Amino acid sequence: MPDDKPDPPASLRDLLIVHLGHRPLVPIMTLRVWRTGVLVRDRRRPVAEVVLDNVTVVKDGRVIQRFRELEIEQRQGNEASRRALERQMREAGASDHDGRPKLFRALSLPAPIPDEQPDPKAPIVDHLKWALAQHVGWLLAHDPGTRLGTEPESLHQLRVATRRLRAVLRTARPILLPTWVTTLEQELTWLSELLGPARDLDVQIAHFTEESAALDARDRKLLTQFISHLRTQREAVQQMVVSELTGVRYVELIRRLQQAAQAPSIVESPLTVRQLAKREFMKLRKAISRLAPSPSDTALHTIRIKTKRARYAAELARSSVGKPASRFIKSARAAQDLLGLHQDAIQAERHVRQFLKYSTSVRAGFVGRNVHKEIKPLFKSLLKRGKKAWR
Repeated sequence: MPDDKPDPPASLRDLLIVHLGHRPLVPIMTLRVWRTGVLVRDRRRPVAEVVLDNVTVVKDGRVIQRFRELEIEQRQGNEASRRALERQMREAGASDHDGRPKLFRALSLPAPIPDEQPDPKAPIVDHLKWALAQHVGWLLAHDPGTRLGTEPESLHQLRVATRRLRAVLRTARPILLPTWVTTLEQELTWLSELLGPARDLDVQIAHFTEESAALDARDRKLLTQFISHLRTQREAVQQMVVSELTGVRYVELIRRLQQAAQAPSIVESPLTVRQLAKREFMKLRKAISRLAPSPSDTALHTIRIKTKRARYAAELARSSVGKPASRFIKSARAAQDLLGLHQDAIQAERHVRQFLKYSTSVRAGFVGRNVHKEIKPLFKSLLKRGKKAWR
């Protein structure tokens, strides 16, 4: 955020509310970057841009560090041209970058290292704490982007983290204090429902924007009006989301989640993570066995939810089970993706009906007709791998 005032703008601080709490933002140091570069051409075709950043780190008015970073940004070149440029740079004295952002180098901070999953034989509570810490960290990482509202993926990933936290708690419910886990699940459900309408609109805006590109001018005009209508709805929903994320309820939920990742309220139990994951798979297998030959959209959506839960439970037990769990997770993801496309198509049709009072969505019908045929082999593979993982 460009600003020449001594204090950071309030809009920046608002984006970091869950990270800062009541602590003030204060200057640590200044990074001065002088960038130079050349555009490399093959005849007239721009192959790549070679950029050199000269960085000076200033603290309390004096220079404490200098370093240089060289980057090759590929344009219209191929892998061979990039490698040729890299070879020339190395011959001129360039060496591998250590992967740290400039700020990390300036502060002499090491690159972040992901926490390793507990040993397969570790107590079940260690696996639970590790999983909760991963998803709470992911939620916090995408909180600022969600507030900013310019990148749909931020809100999507925040919702994914919320959903995974719910799944982990649901899986571990047999070893958790009932009153403790129930209230936490209720708050996560509230957060998921808060983010749902915004995510739904993001998906539909992306879908119809892509569809409009393939239409002629006459049809595109009508669809453009519809997309504008969706964007107006999305702006209104964004204001509501930010308002709730700034409230006491959300901040308290974050505090509770961080505490849960450090010290969950557990009860004595002989269960293992493998047994917990097996319970979720058995629920999925039972639901699939009850599907009609031509299942309804509601039934398929239920299977999608149970597939997610079984997959997240498998991820909790992956270090204990190994490759069989990884194979099951892969199959679950494939089935989940196809069912997700089907659900998106249903939502697209619903939005069009609301706007036009009748459906013009050929794509929704197409996806709905084909998903039944495509999903059967995915279910077969999913059940086969699940039996091997949780036998």
